Amino acid sequence: MGKRIIFTVVNDLQTDRRMERICSTLAGAGHDVLLIGRRMPGSQDLPVKNYRTQRLRCRFNKGKLFYLEYNLRLWFHLLFRSFDVLGTVDADTLPAGWMLRRLKRIKLVFDAHEWFSQVPEVVCRPGVQRIWEWVERNFIPAADAAYTVCASIAARYEQISGKPFHVIMNAPPLDAHYPNHQPEDPPFILYQGALNRGRGIEAMIMALHQLDIRLVLIGEGDLSETLRNMVQREGLQQKVQFAGWVAPDELKYHTCKAWLGLNVSENQGLSYYLSLNNKFFDYIHAGLPSLINSFPEYLHLMQQWEVGIAVDADADMLAAAVRRLQQDPELYARLQHNCREAAKILNWQREAEKLKVIYAQL
Repeated sequence: MGKRIIFTVVNDLQTDRRMERICSTLAGAGHDVLLIGRRMPGSQDLPVKNYRTQRLRCRFNKGKLFYLEYNLRLWFHLLFRSFDVLGTVDADTLPAGWMLRRLKRIKLVFDAHEWFSQVPEVVCRPGVQRIWEWVERNFIPAADAAYTVCASIAARYEQISGKPFHVIMNAPPLDAHYPNHQPEDPPFILYQGALNRGRGIEAMIMALHQLDIRLVLIGEGDLSETLRNMVQREGLQQKVQFAGWVAPDELKYHTCKAWLGLNVSENQGLSYYLSLNNKFFDYIHAGLPSLINSFPEYLHLMQQWEVGIAVDADADMLAAAVRRLQQDPELYARLQHNCREAAKILNWQREAEKLKVIYAQL
């Protein structure tokens, strides 16, 4: 018999593809699923899905007051609702989940999209980091089940909480109708995702001084204005295109037109160092070779599938890697072939089966 499941996130639900996949999978398995996020000033209407969505309004939209307000709103909003399972996504919605778990006869599930207390935006503020470390250490043990995006973060969270963690990777579904990889002419390098600290974007922009190729940035974030100013300052307006946000359903068409993907984070916190980004799998499913972090999880998968070149977020190293692929078409073709083979294993169909077992066993 299906369960009544509510998931809580802090975003506005528009670009959270992991939660879209999770909610769709569980709804398709017969559960009644509601995904709760927040309505922000620029939020647009959401398309109809096989699960329900709801967005809460907040007076504050950032900082400590936002997290406090949002968790209190979640708590009051859900206190008198009837449901079976509460899925709290990341540590920033965990306090409300922990309080509801103590007051209601529900199951609590913790889904860590990242190691929250170790992301760069938190690591650079020791006082804030201590708060989130305290939340993780004290609230995760109350969860009835827990899972995260990769084995390395799962192992660290297990050490912190004493709870076993499953791994549900952020791989997209295999799609028989996925567009063929046909790079545009002239070719371009693609970065997709949030324009935030530690993503190696600045290094790639500087590498363009040594290269005859364009860079297309799909997404926005904390560094949007800073990066635009940087491009102006460096005189690279003809080589860098800011494409803004693109709807998830449309993103794959842009990805298949790129010649090379960029997925090179800086080691600015253990969360980045130990994680696997969505874009890593998106590039694979598009048959798109990429420049990849030389971090543990990526190197482990690269031992099985050579789908790109491991490189650090350094302008000279990035430029050298791009030139190597430009000068070696056989290497590029091999990486393309390996992407197609890896997609047969690294896909949501396989991850979905593991996810359904977790919720069936609650």
